[in-house]
Amino acid sequence: MHRKEAEKMNNGTGWTENNHAQASNPRSVGLTIAHSHSLIRELITLAGIAAIYYAAAKLGLKLAFVYPSASAVWPGTGIALAAMLLLGYRVWPAIFLGALLANLTTAGSAATSIGIAIGNTLEAVTGACLLNRFAEGRNVFDRARDILKFVFVVATLSSTISATLGVTSLALGKFLEPQDIGAAWFTWWLGDTIGSILLTPLIVLWSADFRIQWNFNRALEAALFLSSFVMVCLVVFGGVIPLSEENYPLEFLCVPFFFWTAFRFGKRETAAAVAVLSAIAIWGTLHGYGPFAVRTAGESLLLLQAFLGVKSVMSLVIAAVVAENKRVETQLVHLSVTDPLTGLSNYRKFIDVLDGEIKRAQRTERCFAILFLDVDNLKSINDERGHITGNQALCRVANALRGSCRSIDSIARFGGDEFAVILPEADREAAHVVADRVATRLSAVNEVPAVSVSVGVAEFPVDGERMESLVSAADRGLYHAKTRGRAERMERG
Repeated sequence: MHRKEAEKMNNGTGWTENNHAQASNPRSVGLTIAHSHSLIRELITLAGIAAIYYAAAKLGLKLAFVYPSASAVWPGTGIALAAMLLLGYRVWPAIFLGALLANLTTAGSAATSIGIAIGNTLEAVTGACLLNRFAEGRNVFDRARDILKFVFVVATLSSTISATLGVTSLALGKFLEPQDIGAAWFTWWLGDTIGSILLTPLIVLWSADFRIQWNFNRALEAALFLSSFVMVCLVVFGGVIPLSEENYPLEFLCVPFFFWTAFRFGKRETAAAVAVLSAIAIWGTLHGYGPFAVRTAGESLLLLQAFLGVKSVMSLVIAAVVAENKRVETQLVHLSVTDPLTGLSNYRKFIDVLDGEIKRAQRTERCFAILFLDVDNLKSINDERGHITGNQALCRVANALRGSCRSIDSIARFGGDEFAVILPEADREAAHVVADRVATRLSAVNEVPAVSVSVGVAEFPVDGERMESLVSAADRGLYHAKTRGRAERMERG
């Protein structure tokens, strides 16, 4: 009798012993449940993206004037590209489904709707692929040059895919007259391009960091900005005063606000300001207000979209340049007050902190201590074992100081082989306790060569009330300690 037949007879149900073992294994069951939950979350995510794309597409198609499927306002492209950048290429079925349903319920046939949906999906996949390859992917809006790459990819490459496939599908299906192909293609291309430029930065930047950590003054400034910005947008595009009903070219009044957001807030807020301007401007233009409502609705929207696209790109580039300059400034400030070898504060930072601590102690009438440490025999270590070993000895002392001090203490490399520590709310005795901790940590490390330090301590105001007197007192203590140490070593020798 074959083994499989015996297993069937023994189990009665056709299950093998291995089947029963897997079924009774808690880990296997847990993995199966986790996989099921992951699959459910994936399906919910895809369904949500499809629904959002469908709603955005239907909104854009309500503003189609050349042909029901070609709109100068197409937010779906920005949503699709953002989803690809944030969640990966796996969301393409959701984009295809949302585009297909939106076009099936608007105009054309099933064949043209499939062609348009394929174009919309390929547009998003191609754009995300190029941005991931050449422009840092989801971090594309961090630097000005990558923003310009984003515009180039969207405006000249990916948007042409959707426009070309969409218009070709409509022309082959006899839903578009030959004389309308050029206008439909340009409207389609511009709508997709501006949709990406307006919405993709907004979604990606706020998804990367949606927390708002403003103090009261910054929140007050944001409220002032938003109220004044909305008021100016309504004046220019909303017809709230008779002046805006005359279609005067007042769009320049919005320009200073984008400098405001770029310099005072950041890229996220700049993208949000562009979205606010776009919503008010599109609404006002469709109702005949503003500088672009001078022709037919379709032509007015095309002019407005071009303005919004240029304004968005310029504002994001300015915000990115400002952010880059702030990062460089922060790095330069950090380098100017940091010792490059040990990572501790340098002499300049130590003097600034000491000056501030003296002023604070004078106000509160409390003491503090400073601790000077000098590495013993560092010159001998450098001469016998090389400067790399000497640098490693300095780093060991720095690590021992970090592990022995409190978070409120300030540790610095004073210069050469000398280190200094400012100990707020501490006296001379507490400073010596810290010095003992450092010595214990250094002796506990079984590395060659052994490293030890000499210590000098000064206390405010006992040893002086000025910076020079405190530093001199600690330095004298350090000199005496090194002298005693040399004498002891000579006696032992």
